[in-house]
Amino acid sequence: MKIEKILFPTKFRELAFNSLESLLVLKKVGLKEVVLYYVIPREDVGFVPYGGYLKEEEERLREEARIRFEDWQSALSKQGIKSKIIVEVGDPVPNILAVAEKEQVNLIVVGRKKRKGPELSFVGSHTLQLIARSKFPTLVSKYMVQFEYNGEKVTRVNDDIFKRPLLASDWSEPSARALDLLKSLNGIIEKAFVCHIIGVKISKGLDKSELYRIEKESKERLEDYCTRLKSEGIVAEPHLGAGRTPLEIIRISREIEASMIIMGTTGKDRLHEIFMGSTSHRVAEMSELPTLLVP
Repeated sequence: MKIEKILFPTKFRELAFNSLESLLVLKKVGLKEVVLYYVIPREDVGFVPYGGYLKEEEERLREEARIRFEDWQSALSKQGIKSKIIVEVGDPVPNILAVAEKEQVNLIVVGRKKRKGPELSFVGSHTLQLIARSKFPTLVSKYMVQFEYNGEKVTRVNDDIFKRPLLASDWSEPSARALDLLKSLNGIIEKAFVCHIIGVKISKGLDKSELYRIEKESKERLEDYCTRLKSEGIVAEPHLGAGRTPLEIIRISREIEASMIIMGTTGKDRLHEIFMGSTSHRVAEMSELPTLLVP
C-alpha cells in the first residue's frame, strides 16, 4: 500500500500550506501527485430565498482559489511532484469522497479545527463524518496545535510527522492494512513503535490466569508486528498498555515522543461511528498528534 497520490482538500486556513509541505517527504517513498481541492460551500453562492444564484461570487471564489493553488503548485513542481487543481461548488463531505473515488487517491489529508479549550476536540463534525465514511486512508493533519499538558499550555509543531510513528493495533484487518501502509514508509522513518491496549471492557471480570494469557498473547502479537517491520528495514519497538484505550494510546505516544499515530478504523457500523464515534475517532479528536486512520 504505497502513497502515490494524495487528495488535499483545504479551506485555506492558516498554516494549510505548511501542512502540505510536511507531506512532501513522501516523494522519497513513492509520492507522485497531489490533487489540490477546494469546495465552495453551496450556501456561499446560493440565494435561496429568491431562488437565485450568485454567479459573480462563485467566479470570484474560484479565481481566488486558483491563484492560491497555482502558488502551491510551484512549490510542488520544484520537488518533482505533479499536481492538479479542482474547485467545485457543493457540500464538503460528499464532494471530497466523490473526488477521492474518481481520482483513485491513496490518501486523503484533512486539516484540524482550532481547539478552543483543553477539553475540546481537534476534529470538527465534517472531518468526523469524512473519516467515518471514507474508504481511503485519511490523515488528520495538525501542523501546529496548542493543548494542556500537566497543567501547562503547550504549543507543538508537527513538521516531521513520519519520523517516529506509533501504530496502535487492535489486531483487526484494518490494523493489518495500517501495518502494510507503515511498511511502505521505510526510508523516511527513524524509528517505529507498535502498541496494543488491553481495554477495560476486556480485562474487567477476568481472573489472573486469563488476564495473564491475554497479556502473553498480546506481547507475542506485538513482537510479530515488530518483526514484520524489521524485515522491511524499519527499527520497531513494542509497547503494551492497559486501561481506557484512547487515553492509553495518547499516554504512550507522549512517553515515546511519537510524531504521529496510525490506527485502523474499527469494524463498527458506519452510521454508528458517525453518531457514537470509535476508538480511532476519539484518538483523532483528543491527541495533539497527526492521526492517520486506515479503513
